[in-house]
Amino acid sequence: MNKIKAFSTRNRKEILRDPLSYIFCLAFPLVMLIIMTVVNSSIPKQAGMTVFRIDNLSAGIAVFGQTFVMLFTALTVTKDRSGSFLVRMYATPMNSSDFTIGYILPMLIISFAQNIIIYIASFIISLITGVDMNIGGMILSVIVLIPSSIMFICFGLLFGTLFNEKSAPGLCSIIISLSSFLGCIFFDADSTGGAMLKVCKSLPFYYCTKSARSCVKLDFSGSTFVIPIIIVIACAAALGIISSAVFKSKMKADLS
Repeated sequence: MNKIKAFSTRNRKEILRDPLSYIFCLAFPLVMLIIMTVVNSSIPKQAGMTVFRIDNLSAGIAVFGQTFVMLFTALTVTKDRSGSFLVRMYATPMNSSDFTIGYILPMLIISFAQNIIIYIASFIISLITGVDMNIGGMILSVIVLIPSSIMFICFGLLFGTLFNEKSAPGLCSIIISLSSFLGCIFFDADSTGGAMLKVCKSLPFYYCTKSARSCVKLDFSGSTFVIPIIIVIACAAALGIISSAVFKSKMKADLS
């Protein structure tokens, strides 16, 4: 446990030491929150478009912010691999599980803090715009977002393990784009319907956003919360197992 704690602390410090982490993981999501709120104010009420209203937008931006935690997870792992840091660490008594937990845990804490800050900002915006937001729903949503945080972090761990510093960020960018457009963060796929909705439902990002939004509104019905959160948890578990297995395999290859 002490080994994991020490390794986790080191990784957390590495992330927090980089000014870009504050820009992408905190500033950018908050700026998007403000910009989309301004956009929402210019949409006529007759249009019936509520995806940019703060009670819907807040959860979407929280998921959007997690994608950048994924990016910095990948960057941290690739940097450690390219600098031979991990090869030297392999000489310690730590096993592959210690390493994967040591990468996931600090990123999860950062993502958790990020979500809290986003919801605090959202609540302030809701007071300014006159939109009712349930504080209890936001608190529960922060907890519900933990599985999606793990899922994105495991994406970053997987890409960082398999690819180098040039390739991993590019693959993370693909996931960021997919989660933004097909995760229903910036548009309402349920209202669109058709083939677009089917595509969205074929990816886990849609369920990340849907479960978080439902939680904010304290809507815990089966189709809007229970099924989506089960899918997100299953995807997070699957990616956790896959990324851990790939890291272990890569570790054995580096030691041989």
